[in-house]
Amino acid sequence: MVLEATMIVVDNSESSRNGDYVPSRWEAQSDAVNLIFTAKTQANPESSVGLMSMGGKGPEVLVTLTTDFGKVLDGLHRTKIRGSNHLATGIQIAGLALKHRREKSQRQRIIIFTCSPIDEDEKSLIRLAKKMKKNNVSIDIIAFGDLEPEDTQKLEAFNENVKGGDGSHLAIIPPGPSLLSDILVTTPILSADGVAPRGTDTGADGGGESGGGGFEFGVDPSTDPELALALRMSMEEEKARQEKESKGQGETANPSSLEGIPEEAGESQPLLSQGEEASGSGTAPQPEEKKDKDDEGDKMDTA
Repeated sequence: MVLEATMIVVDNSESSRNGDYVPSRWEAQSDAVNLIFTAKTQANPESSVGLMSMGGKGPEVLVTLTTDFGKVLDGLHRTKIRGSNHLATGIQIAGLALKHRREKSQRQRIIIFTCSPIDEDEKSLIRLAKKMKKNNVSIDIIAFGDLEPEDTQKLEAFNENVKGGDGSHLAIIPPGPSLLSDILVTTPILSADGVAPRGTDTGADGGGESGGGGFEFGVDPSTDPELALALRMSMEEEKARQEKESKGQGETANPSSLEGIPEEAGESQPLLSQGEEASGSGTAPQPEEKKDKDDEGDKMDTA
């Protein structure tokens, strides 16, 4: 899977107190942060996740990039609901936090939760989107709550201008009986291949289709997100294992052959001739003819 550094930006403005999401907008964001952290770190253990808030007097970095979920959980508990939303400033600070990441090989991604009115105008957001695209930063926006048509238009314009090779997505999730984290699983933001199930082109339809039809592995992620995520991870591990096995079989089928190397001169000849036998002293026996000649020579000398 992709090695990423992800900054999660939560909306802790006064609008997050509303209870139109179960149990509240802020608690729904906390559950979704847990889901995103688990998905990113399970996809690649070397991926890191940071946490920011963009409400109150201004954005604040709660947790720098880390692989320890305890730090992220502590940052959520320390966050107070207050003030208004600062979307553009929050994106810029998140971009700076990603720029100073330790592992430069990690791809940069920002995931933003927003549930309050957007004060920035559309032109300034478009300029910011082009700047972030130039810096190779992918930005996913999770918009929920009672959004005004003007705010939706601003987010869509921002998303169109920030899209790059790594993919930037916009998920608009209207209020409903389902949990925010359950619906988030059906969006391209957490999809392994970047394609959302049917009925979730730009957002989510409150849980998608009923039953197992149209869903990967026959499991509706809105009803059992943990099972759907586990099945997807298992499929990816199995696919990686099969690719590794096929690669190993290919190397075994074409080993480096030594048969074509010619032998040196003299090595092809046997060390012992056919008439010779190995002896313990290492000296070869003399031929019969040579023995007879030696005997005759001895007799003549004696005479």
